[in-house]
Order: sequence, then structure tokens, then C-alpha cells
Amino acid sequence: MSPLLLLVLGLVFLLLLMIRTRTRTRRAGEPPLIDSWIPFLGKALEYRADSRKFLEENYRKHGDAFTVHLAGRYITFVMNPLLYPYVIKQDSQLDFHEFSDQISSFAFGYTPLSHCDIPGLEDEIQRGFQLLKGENLDSTLEAVSANLMQVLRQDHLGAGSWRTSNLYEFCDSIMFETIALTMFGKPPGASYRGDIQALREDFHKFDDMFPLLVARVPVRLLGKTKAIRDKFHKYFLPQRMKAWSNGMRFTQTRMELFDGCDSMKDTDKAAHHFAMMWASVANTIPAIFWNLYGVMSDPSAMAAIREEMRDVLGLSEDQVNRPDTDLTLTREQLDKLVCMESTISESLRLSTSSVTLRLATEDTKIQLDERRWFNVRKGDMVAMFPQTLHMDPEVYGDPETYKFDRFVKDGKKKTDFYKGGQKLKYFLLPFGYGSSRCPGQYMATYLMKLLLCVLLLHFDFLVDPGQSTPPLDTSRAGLGTLPPSSDISFRYRLRTRPPH
Repeated sequence: MSPLLLLVLGLVFLLLLMIRTRTRTRRAGEPPLIDSWIPFLGKALEYRADSRKFLEENYRKHGDAFTVHLAGRYITFVMNPLLYPYVIKQDSQLDFHEFSDQISSFAFGYTPLSHCDIPGLEDEIQRGFQLLKGENLDSTLEAVSANLMQVLRQDHLGAGSWRTSNLYEFCDSIMFETIALTMFGKPPGASYRGDIQALREDFHKFDDMFPLLVARVPVRLLGKTKAIRDKFHKYFLPQRMKAWSNGMRFTQTRMELFDGCDSMKDTDKAAHHFAMMWASVANTIPAIFWNLYGVMSDPSAMAAIREEMRDVLGLSEDQVNRPDTDLTLTREQLDKLVCMESTISESLRLSTSSVTLRLATEDTKIQLDERRWFNVRKGDMVAMFPQTLHMDPEVYGDPETYKFDRFVKDGKKKTDFYKGGQKLKYFLLPFGYGSSRCPGQYMATYLMKLLLCVLLLHFDFLVDPGQSTPPLDTSRAGLGTLPPSSDISFRYRLRTRPPH
């Protein structure tokens, strides 16, 4: 027998041994198990190709809950949205923060909080997120408005005639700088604009690799990603940030918290700030793109929002048509823009593809309703995939179609959506739920409303003809709002004051 044949037979034997020893069997009380003959990967390739299709097919085949082997993890998906409240009530049995800390620390390059010998640090970080809610946002909205107008003046408010641009690039260039200025303040020196452009380019190079980092691919195997991450660590070093002016209170509070942790490395402090930049930008910009594109593409939506703005905001023509004046809108005013909020909810419904995950820290029984339950093993994950809810034709009629007023009823926010004749408690989950709910949800929503107000008050928009709605870029499935797979060409110009 030739050495080559012996080698091949040996490899086949090892492969069969791996399959035999690694195959998991379903135990009594556990959901249906969906596995594959492929060691470690399991069903990861099928899931990666089209996660929504894969899960919907298995929902029809296996029912409300089933377990899938994905890249070394066993994840139990709860698919029926009527069961979401039962799972959410059991947050105490399922951990989010430990799993999130593992992923975030690996991706952004800091020591996991669970490894830090700093009593109470994680609790203090969580308490700091209260600054992103309620009246704490008043001063932040003022800063967003001022920074947004500054960015628009620099590049766009001189546009008296029609200009052509690409919509995603337009949103990205405006909002990256606005968010960076608002969150972290302005560094000293005349080179800031060139620096922010270089920072934006590096951010997107890092973000392109982020799905692989979440999959725990070592950063050193991802080309220049490690060098780019190191540049962000240097950018956010504490000694540099102390010279920046007008950062938001949330960031200042985090800086003071980290300054009090003498055993925490400066690069770890910087990496935490980098993580907050990613959390503030990566999903916000595609969300703004889809919201603005939906409104621009639908004349009825544009007319309804402009009418609502006139009625609610009560702005004079001078306030609307003076680009040298900052437009400051309060939370109370923004809260009344119900139709505008519906356009945001509708664009998020169509574009978000997040997975809400919990880690079972011990063998656990998950109660589904008064009669049903299933067992989860220690180390397994429990997940919900809201995109299947958002695209369920029983919950949302004609779910593939953009309907700007889908979330408005009798002039108020619509909250009654049904499945199986029962009213859903959770019908829209673009920001997650419970302990994994995005802490910046309220700030992001106000930011989108404020931007839409400013843009629609100052500009006319036209989508160039002959373009179809770009498909979603599914390479980021599971991570939040999906960007478009291609950009959209459009035109814009300053609105002119109507004659008296």
C-alpha cells in the first residue's frame, strides 16, 4: 500500500473519529437538534448563506423552538414571537453581559471586564448608560444640533443649485463627523478635518472585518486590521482626550471612571472608547440611510412629514431658511413627530437583522408558556431572531413593502399588532430587548429625527430615476442594521424661501 494511500486513509479515519466523538445527541426535554456531518462548523455555512431563510424553513419544520449547531456553538432559537415574553422573563437564568464582554473585548482589544481586578467597574459602566436616557439627553441634543449644522455649513449649505451625490456616502460623511464631535469633542489643532476623514476611512476598514472578529477569527489573520485597531487605541489615549473640548457628559463620566482605575491600562481605556464609537456609528449610519431613502422615494411620506413638522414645530420661515442659525429642537417636540417616528420604525423593520443571545451558565429549564418548556445545557445559547417577526405577513401585511405610516393609527403611535389572533407584546425589536437592549436606543432615535428635521427643512431631495431599491448587504447579518449592497445616486439643493 502506497504512503499516499495510507495518508489518505489515515485522514479519513481521523475525520470519522472527529465526527463520531463530536456528534451530539438530543436528550429528553431538549428541543429538536439540527446538526451536520461537518465537524465544528455544523450548519454555519447554510446559516451564513441566508440566515432568515434557514431559520424560517426550520421553524416550519420543527416548530417554535429548535437547537442549531453553529461553528462550535449550540444555539436554541425561539421563533414564535408570542413566546418572547416568557423567554425575556427568564433573563436571570440566562447571561448576556459575560458573553458580550467576551465578544467585545476580543474585537476591540481590551482586557475582559471579568478579568479586571477592579471591584464594581462593570456595574459603574452599566449605570453610566442612564446618561443616554430622558432629560440627560437635553444637552446632548443641543450639541448634536450645533455639530450637525457646523458639518452642513462646511460642505453642503452653499448648495443653491442642484448637486449630485451618493446617499450612503452623504449620510456617512455627515453623521460620522457629527457623532464623533458630539460624543468625544473636538481635538485641538487646525488639522481636525483631515484627521476625521482619515479616521472615517480607517473605521470602515475595521468595520468590514468586524463580522470575522465576532466569529473570533484572530485579528492578526485579518491583514491590516490589527494595525488599524492600534491606531484607534492611540487616538483615544486618555492623555490625548483630556485636551479635547465639548465632549458629551456620558463620555466625560466614563473618562473619570477609568481615570480612577489605576490598574487599568491606558490602551484598555482607549479600546473602551473605540468600542463606544463603533456602537454609536456602525448601525446608526445604515439606519439613517434607509430612513432617508424611504422618505425620499415616497412623495406621500415626504409630504406627510413636512406637514407634521409645520404643525408640531411651528417654525417661522426665517427659522427654516437661515442656514447661519442653529436649529435646536427639544425632546418634547421630537416626541410629537409620530409620523416621522413611523418612517424610522418602518425602515428599521425592513433593514435590521440582529440576533439577541443569552448564555446558559448552568443546565436550565426554559418555560415557553403555561404548559411547555425545554431544557438548555450549560454553555449553550438561547436566541431570538426578530427579522423573522418583522417580515411575518401575519403580523405585517405585505411585509416586503415600505409603508411609511404603518406605525400610525388615528394620529397616534400604533402598538396593536397580532399573531394567531393574539396581541403581541413585542412586535418591533430593532434594538434588542431586556439586558441586551441597545443602551443608545433613545439617543439614536432622537438623532435620526433631528437629522431628518434639519435636512427636510433646509433641502429639497430627488432620487435619480432608473434605480431600484438596493438589496441588503447580508454579510453583516446578526449584527444590527444592514447597509445597502450598493449606493443610490440622488440630487439635493437648498430650499428657497417662498415669495411673499
